Amino acid sequence: MKQILRTRYVEIPKGVTVRVSSRKVTVTGPRGSLVRDFKHFPCDMFMIGKKRVRVDLWFGNRAQASCVRTVCTHMQNMIVGVTDGYRFKMRFVYAHFPIQAAFPVTDVSGKAVPEGSVIEVRNFLGEHIVRRITMLKGVTVTRGVGANSSSEIVLEGNDLEAVSQSAAQVHQSTLVKNKDIRKFLDGIYVSESGPISSFD
Repeated sequence: MKQILRTRYVEIPKGVTVRVSSRKVTVTGPRGSLVRDFKHFPCDMFMIGKKRVRVDLWFGNRAQASCVRTVCTHMQNMIVGVTDGYRFKMRFVYAHFPIQAAFPVTDVSGKAVPEGSVIEVRNFLGEHIVRRITMLKGVTVTRGVGANSSSEIVLEGNDLEAVSQSAAQVHQSTLVKNKDIRKFLDGIYVSESGPISSFD
């Protein structure tokens, strides 16, 4: 059964500006700016003053109506990203062969790359293959600090999806093949994730 109208609001905190134009949302804050296009979702999206965004769906079925909250959550994640940022901590897990990480400043051809945009994983299960993972745009990777500096990496960025996708690419680069994964648990796994302020 179709609902006549489904409405949700997104509150905009102080210090953040949001611009909505033809379902293209631009969020600007202290850490930078994020843009996301929602044209694939048939809804009305407009500002109410400068502190609220309203999302309306007219005559949507149950599945379409559930997408209204999803769109609002994406916008809230963008707001957290430009005010606080996101951090993913990943731990190296190994039984025998220590996993080693390097952060090169040049690519394979010798051209300079931004610091913290590439990670090289070596000695996974004793293999001589060098696994090279390039972070998505806006994501930086560094070595952990303190006692876990040799067995931890930290990914940071404003876009939650870019940071989490980069973490997934690092994890998937060290999947164990042709062995019993109940016994061979080696790999790089996400140990903590969330807004940067939640780690203090």
